[in-house]
Amino acid sequence: MEEKYKQEPSDVLKVVLFGPESTGKTTLSEQLARHYHTVWVPEYARDYLQDKWNNERKTCEPHDLLPIAEGQMRLENKLSKKATDILICDTDLLETKVYSEAYYIGECDPVLEKYALENSYDLYLLTYIDIPWEADDLRDKPNEREQMFNYFKDTLEKYGKKFITLKGNKKQRLEKAINHIDTLLHK
Repeated sequence: MEEKYKQEPSDVLKVVLFGPESTGKTTLSEQLARHYHTVWVPEYARDYLQDKWNNERKTCEPHDLLPIAEGQMRLENKLSKKATDILICDTDLLETKVYSEAYYIGECDPVLEKYALENSYDLYLLTYIDIPWEADDLRDKPNEREQMFNYFKDTLEKYGKKFITLKGNKKQRLEKAINHIDTLLHK
């Protein structure tokens, strides 16, 4: 049953956009996919939680995290088969783990934690908080951006994930990301 949270084998390079809300992850995911003529994996939680908000006027609750993780991995596994040499992921289960711990006082479902740590990616692009925060129905921590950024960064360091931090405007971030991804593609 837990297999639904696991990555399927793939030969493509996998890059994850990682960081707090409203830091340009989706925009950069789309830009990178266009640049590399490939597909990108959207953040499943956005649609899932927007539907929940629209239908119930409720935000994320702990029991939502496993369905979100399952949906994210279903999308990733499906799109990895359609990718060229690289798959751009707008998020991963490690990000879901970070949010679980941040919102639910350090708690994370053991199944989510297991696959958040087992699934592997070639590079994390950690997005800094120098992009203006934009409000929407789901975003709720405009005054905790620095704290959340540090939590994301500490998580990558704690688990020994390969990452770079992206700062600056859209063009600067895109150029830096392409430079690092090209290096990995040519190895």
